[in-house]
Amino acid sequence: MTDSYGGKRLKAGKAINVNQSEKALAREDGGKRQAFKFIVLLGVVSLFADFTYEGARSISGPFLALLGASGLIVGLVSGFGEFLGYGLRLVSGYWADRTRRYWLLTAFGYGINLLAVPALALAGRWETAAGLLILERMGKGLRTPARDAMLSFATSKTGRGWGFAIHEALDQVGALAGPLLAAATLYLGGNYRVGFGILLVPALLALGTLTWARQTFPAPHLLEQAPEVCGEPCKPRLPRVFWLYVAFTAVTVGGFANYQIVSYHFKLQGVVSDVQIPVLYAVAMGVDAVVALLAGRFYDRAGLGTLIAVPLLVLPLPWLIFGNGYLPALAGMVLWGAVMGIQETTMRAAVADMVGPGGRAFAYGIFNTAYGGAWMLGSVILGYLYDIRLAYVTLFIVALEVVALPLFWLVWRRAKTENPAA
Repeated sequence: MTDSYGGKRLKAGKAINVNQSEKALAREDGGKRQAFKFIVLLGVVSLFADFTYEGARSISGPFLALLGASGLIVGLVSGFGEFLGYGLRLVSGYWADRTRRYWLLTAFGYGINLLAVPALALAGRWETAAGLLILERMGKGLRTPARDAMLSFATSKTGRGWGFAIHEALDQVGALAGPLLAAATLYLGGNYRVGFGILLVPALLALGTLTWARQTFPAPHLLEQAPEVCGEPCKPRLPRVFWLYVAFTAVTVGGFANYQIVSYHFKLQGVVSDVQIPVLYAVAMGVDAVVALLAGRFYDRAGLGTLIAVPLLVLPLPWLIFGNGYLPALAGMVLWGAVMGIQETTMRAAVADMVGPGGRAFAYGIFNTAYGGAWMLGSVILGYLYDIRLAYVTLFIVALEVVALPLFWLVWRRAKTENPAA
């Protein structure tokens, strides 16, 4: 017997699990509790996953510099990795909607995403390290649309913004702990390779928790009972506001500096010590977690208007994170973390509100491809401009965020036309 949302309904145990889920989710109160449990479980997976790769990201910029990479190379590696990762989301999102094999894509992507990190401990050249960093991003790209689609089913019962906020907050607990572990490793006399090797532990914990979540919720689509039914492969119709929203996102993210570039600046200019570079990243992740919860609640009440905060908060960033003072750098990382919290919560929630469940994974794939393409292009340009003159970096960031403001107005106006409650 085949499950229309992916995979075969196996005889015995797993078939019973699906039927039990159907009975529980048929009741509204039980459905909300199950949805919350599912969000928390995936949040714990993300906690350990972010512990792993955000711990690596906090020291990968200085590690590449130590291996002899230039600013342009650091920008190219970080940007190209993001581009490939986000570009794969277009393919994996489309495939997830056609096959409904959400769990298969999620598990395969997490495996690649997480196991590439401890392998960095073995890298002896910047080319090898760069390849592993790009592979890590590719793994994340494979699993994200399917995972976000599953999360969107659950957030239909908890509130879009709040559901994604809970997931993001747990996610950022790991993103806070990973850089702190990296900093502690350096402080206690370890080197970058030791820091990468230790991250094998949270990687295995993430994969174990993911297995538990799969066994507990074999059919997560049941969390959202929607009138849209796709017995055959879906051919989603994406609304016009979605495409405007993608354009707004691409312009905004193109001017948002990747932390590899920021940490490269901190290392090269001696703004902070090597130990403090991952600590500042941890500060940003802590701010991200708090802001995500606030932004999620605010989004459920105010809707798309919440997103105007993204370009407005990015505008002052270059004077802070690309300066030479410790206090401006600290303030800049607080602001950087706040932007990440809003992006990771409300931007994902908005896609779920714009697109029906049948084509949502594909929509997330398109959205994330544009996001990653813009971040790649922006990172490469920022790295190139950084090698020429720092003032050009500031000019580039400000120009893009100014352009994003009228694009946001078009998105908000169109959303009001298509859905007056937006």
